[in-house]
Amino acid sequence: MTIRLSSLIMLTLALGLLLAVVNPTFAGSRLPATGGVSAVEGAAGGGLSPWGVLTGTASEGEWAVTATRTAARLDDYRLDVSGIASNWNDRLEVSFARQRLGLDTLGGKLEQDILGAKLKLLGDLLYHPWGIWSLGIQHKALDDGRLPLAVGARSTSGNDVYLAGSKLFFDALAGRNLLANLTLRSTKANQGGLLGFGGDRRASRSLVVESSLGLFLSPRWIVGVEYRQKPDNLGFAAEDDWQSLYSAYFFNKHVSLTGAWLDLGSIAGLDDQGGGYLSLQIAF
Repeated sequence: MTIRLSSLIMLTLALGLLLAVVNPTFAGSRLPATGGVSAVEGAAGGGLSPWGVLTGTASEGEWAVTATRTAARLDDYRLDVSGIASNWNDRLEVSFARQRLGLDTLGGKLEQDILGAKLKLLGDLLYHPWGIWSLGIQHKALDDGRLPLAVGARSTSGNDVYLAGSKLFFDALAGRNLLANLTLRSTKANQGGLLGFGGDRRASRSLVVESSLGLFLSPRWIVGVEYRQKPDNLGFAAEDDWQSLYSAYFFNKHVSLTGAWLDLGSIAGLDDQGGGYLSLQIAF
């Protein structure tokens, strides 16, 4: 019997989640919200982009495990994401996400697995003058690549590499704390990989910028904006940058809920793709 790699990854991380419940070293001693939420690709950060932070609230000598369920509803598409991630020693994050894009207007679906790793290079979100900086990689693979290849994609799998930095500025605006993030990504992915990698217009890698700002209205409630630049590899349809307005509330160290309004522009020739986003994260 053949067992998919994604199933083994999910089983391994789920075991870590179970251990987190019974092992106090998984509790995490960092403050709530310092691990961000889970991006649509599984890594810790905002909804659209990975940040420099690592998932959960684990500090040195501790583990953290998070599980996430995300749904986005656009004019012509439905995106559902299940993800799980682990943070060891506040140094290394490993994540896995399963994406399913329903093509409501065009018909059919696209599914993608994303295995990620993020290594903290230096710094601290709260107290280091340069914030926290991390280096990450995401391996992406489509289940069925016939549609992406038919519209001009060069491959059905690929790797994104990114450098992300995050910094919390105390008393930055009207006595509120401001969180800023900058991510530089090297990628060939079309629509995050759901339409394959590379294309007839551009086959080489692109260096793109992703950024976000978030204002803490309270220690547990943040509102902000995100922006994600995109490559434009396919000749049959332009690919627009992604933007969002988001609000995330951290009930405690273990539960957070994120809602957002998305503006994803044109996707596969269908323009003005906007809609709502909701993501629940459970952390240990």
